[in-house]
Amino acid sequence: MSSGFSRGKDGGVVAEFEAPEVSLLRSLVSMMLGIVSPGRTSDDPLERALGIGDGAAPSDPVLARLFPSAYEDEKESVEFRRYTEATLRDGKRADAQTVHETARSGRFELTAEQAQAWLRALNDLRLTLGTKLDVTEEVHDEIAVMSEDDPRYPAYVTYDWLTYLQDSLLRALW
Repeated sequence: MSSGFSRGKDGGVVAEFEAPEVSLLRSLVSMMLGIVSPGRTSDDPLERALGIGDGAAPSDPVLARLFPSAYEDEKESVEFRRYTEATLRDGKRADAQTVHETARSGRFELTAEQAQAWLRALNDLRLTLGTKLDVTEEVHDEIAVMSEDDPRYPAYVTYDWLTYLQDSLLRALW
């Protein structure tokens, strides 16, 4: 396992990864790039150019977790989603792309801005995988007793590793 992250210079962060970890990270962020592809926009040319969507809540549980409703009131939530989801998707794609482009094996330094993008991308990856696995607060207890032969084991261990990375990065930033 990698040593994770440590404090760097000028608000940056030092990262250290082994080649298989970089391969896994790139694979995961590539998946994320596909999940948060540009959403549906209006048929109106001006609204399409401005990235204004139709406001419909996603039916996919992963997308619903990544883009939750902002308001309990359905009408307000639809209106908010119309004007914000395209920008939120752009941000998630940019964060995932930053991880994809900067991850490499060995020791390297991230700028403060890149480290923040990594933090957001790791959070999105954990939300995505956690939703797919139906993770609960007892996930660590489940992993501890799970057999390595269990077909879910690699995904749960990956989720746990992402949790470790996110924690390590948070500690390096603060």
